[in-house]
This record gives sequence, C-alpha cells and structure tokens, in this order.
Amino acid sequence: MISFICAIKDSVLNKANANPPLAFSVYSSIQEQRLLNVPVVKPMLIAVLSGEKQLGKDCEYTCHAGDFIFLSDSPTVHMRNIPHEAEYLALLIEFEFEDFTDLRIVASDTKTFCAGEITPALELSLRQFVDWSMLAPQHLWSLRRKELLHLLHSMGHEGVLSLAAHTKVGQRLYTLIRDAKSEVNLDDLCAFFAMSESTLRRKLKAEGTSVQEIKDQAKLGLGLHLLQTTGHSIAFIAEECGYDSQSRFSARFKQRFGLTPSALRKTLLKVS
Repeated sequence: MISFICAIKDSVLNKANANPPLAFSVYSSIQEQRLLNVPVVKPMLIAVLSGEKQLGKDCEYTCHAGDFIFLSDSPTVHMRNIPHEAEYLALLIEFEFEDFTDLRIVASDTKTFCAGEITPALELSLRQFVDWSMLAPQHLWSLRRKELLHLLHSMGHEGVLSLAAHTKVGQRLYTLIRDAKSEVNLDDLCAFFAMSESTLRRKLKAEGTSVQEIKDQAKLGLGLHLLQTTGHSIAFIAEECGYDSQSRFSARFKQRFGLTPSALRKTLLKVS
C-alpha cells in the first residue's frame, strides 16, 4: 500500500501543471475535515490510502486505510476525512453512467453504497488505471473504468452495479450544468430534455429536488473539488463556479458544507 501511495503522489506531481483534466482525483489533508451535504451524483469509487473516512451524520460507516467505498446518487452525504499519523489520502475515480452499458444491472432500493477491502488485484488495477490514464487520450478512459467495474463485480461486489440501476432526470441535469462552459438557462434545459418547463419541474419535484438546488450542487461541488485538488486562489475558484464575488461564494460554501473555503484550505496537505 505504501508503494501505491508513493506512485499516485508521483503521478499527481508530474501532472500538476498540465492543462488536460485527469481521469482521477487525489484528496489529502493534514487536519480533520468535516464536510456536510457533499453531493455525489455520478457513481464514484473512493479508495482510502491513509487515514480514514467516516460517512453519515452520526458516522454510521467508517472506511479505513486499505478499504474502498463506492457511492452514487447521494445529494447530501456527511463526511469526515481523518488523518492518522501523517495525513489523510484518498484516490477518487468518478464513473459515467455510460460505463455501465452492457453490464447486467440489478435494481436495488436498499443499498446506498458498496464497500470492501482493496485487495492486491484491485490495488494493481487502480495503479494501472492511474498510470495508463496519464498517457491515454480522454475518450479511452471509459475502457479502464469498465474494467474496474467488471473486477469489482467478479470480486463479489454485485451491489456496485445496482447503484447505477436508474439514471434520474436530476442526475442528467447535474451533469449538463456542471459540464457547461457558460450559464445554462431554463429554456436550454427544457430543450435538452424535450420537456415543457412544468414537466421538468414536476419530474424534479418527484425526485425531491429542483433546478436551483441542482445548480447549487453543481457550482459548489465544483468549488469543493477545486479547493481540494488545485492551488488556485479562492477568488479564482469563486469566479470559475459562477459567483460574482468571493464573499458570496464563501457564504454559500459555508452554508452548504459547514465551513468556509479558507478553513478547508487550512486542512490540506502541503506538498513540498
């Protein structure tokens, strides 16, 4: 596991100043992070490499170093990232719903996550994913993500597939807003879904959400990601997330996650 941590660190440092996006993210901290209402819309694999991650308002589940957890469709997850000895470090891989195409998906209404141990086979596959994706063009990343899904299924984690059994309107809307290069208005959203405004709002209400809630999730989720994975200033991140002022962004960020962007930044691992 130690060699795996070093390999990922080296990969990230070598790619730190590159413009293209990465196929994975690395979150690290040297102080405990308490984050409320973290949106997890797309399926996501989190491999905890050091420290531990606790999930739930009352810490119902703990993911120790050497464990993984697979999440999906959880708009408000409470998380604690806890360093042990030196740091908290986790590898995150976000999947597209298209990655589950041709896989036998069994719907499940009971499980909200799937978790297990990072076995030697999974560790090797994760390391290969990191190394290969640094060289492969982005349109090929899905091939390796599908391999990971097949491996997890063969290891007995059938629940991973059930987490992507249904793609909700809200999930598709979140992806559209998050990936848009500019502000997306309601008319654009209705045209994309070929729905009237009333129909779109009704479907989202049935899923327990709204257009504005999803916009906030997308903007603040992006802000959380950029704060954790880049050295950009808070002012720059606020602008990237569509906020006119840093103070407005900071206020909404604290309201959502329970701490300010500057407080979060103070917890991060400093890499020399």
